[in-house]
Amino acid sequence: MKNIKFNPFKGILLIILCFTLSGCSGGINAGLEAYQSPDGRYAFLYPTGWTRVKVDGGPEIIYHDLINSNETLSLVVSDVNKEVNLEQLGNPIEVGQTLIDKVIAPEGSGRSVKLVGANKREASNHIFYDLEYQLNLNDQDRHELATVVIDRGTLYTFAVGTNEDRWSKVDGLFNNVIESFNFLI
Repeated sequence: MKNIKFNPFKGILLIILCFTLSGCSGGINAGLEAYQSPDGRYAFLYPTGWTRVKVDGGPEIIYHDLINSNETLSLVVSDVNKEVNLEQLGNPIEVGQTLIDKVIAPEGSGRSVKLVGANKREASNHIFYDLEYQLNLNDQDRHELATVVIDRGTLYTFAVGTNEDRWSKVDGLFNNVIESFNFLI
């Protein structure tokens, strides 16, 4: 039998290398899958294990969690004047409030919505407004994030949300999803 000598320096180096490599596998996009539009125009990440569903007359894209079906992601695509940019529609707070008034909780809908955050972000040569909402829909409290952006005469509203009681468990993941929406061409 061969006599093997243990070198403490090499042992410590091996341990550090193992931790470093395992840390790399749990990066910012861990637990996320990639989606790219058929025309290659835009892409985003969505949580692993979610499935795409089709709703007639609904958003362009909808995904939901199979286990927690109230966790959803949607992309609504609307035409706007090609000459309009996002900042001409207002600042992040104004656009967030307009979405509440005209889309999320229009008068008579019975929905209660509060805008709790609104920020401007620049990415992939575009201006994005990132919005955060607390909602009460049909006696159910929800928390949602959305990003709004205009590209070539098209308004994209990308949103992800869950019940309020699950929010603290998924807020970091959902922020990564929202910030992943980008344009490829």
